[in-house]
Amino acid sequence: MPRFYCAQALQTGASMELSATTARHVQVLRMQPGQTITLFNGAGGEFEAVIEHMGRQDVRVLVGAHQAIEREAPHQVHLAVVMPANDRMDWLVEKATELGVQRITPLMSQHSVLRLQGERADKKLAHWLAVAISACEQCGRNTLPHIEPLQNLSTWLQGDWVANLINTKDARSATQAAVLSLHPSTQDLSELATTKHQSTYWLLLNGPEGGLTDEEDTLARVKGFAAVNLGARVLRAETAALAALAYFNLRG
Repeated sequence: MPRFYCAQALQTGASMELSATTARHVQVLRMQPGQTITLFNGAGGEFEAVIEHMGRQDVRVLVGAHQAIEREAPHQVHLAVVMPANDRMDWLVEKATELGVQRITPLMSQHSVLRLQGERADKKLAHWLAVAISACEQCGRNTLPHIEPLQNLSTWLQGDWVANLINTKDARSATQAAVLSLHPSTQDLSELATTKHQSTYWLLLNGPEGGLTDEEDTLARVKGFAAVNLGARVLRAETAALAALAYFNLRG
């Protein structure tokens, strides 16, 4: 059944027009009145909806029963990632969404290839959100990942909320923070995850193609991040992030 994100309030029994964007998607599929689609708005669960009217520029549906279905990963993962170059950030957002990431913080560091600010940064943020929405429609997630505004890595690391998040004293909700490292001599991620089995929220920091500078790496460790590796092979920046997400997605 085709699934569509609907940035509107959904209520069983309501007859409503779909947004122009969603209506175009339905029209492209050449769906007809009487056919059923699935709608979700990120507020939890999904709704079946029957197409009532197909116009040239509008589509009206009758919203049906709500299904309290969620397909979230067993662990909440916040991915803070220094943006890879070219279109690989788009690919990373798409695949991270499919793998259940809860939050993405795009960062710029001293070794960043891609640098954005102002209107360009705002447009990229809107584009990444659209990529995440499309990924949710495809993979069955009913909860959108939160994508934060673009920030500088050093500024982000020195924010009070990072320290508060990592240093919480409640073991039941403690956050484990890790820097994905290229060095095989660092602790393996699986070892850290085993020793921190109570942690259900993970904050992963992923550097750029050229890696973090010594100063950035030191600052991250001072703030409470543990350096971990993902095996003996050197992975691309975007591959490392997805490998870590896949680990937590499959781990109960």
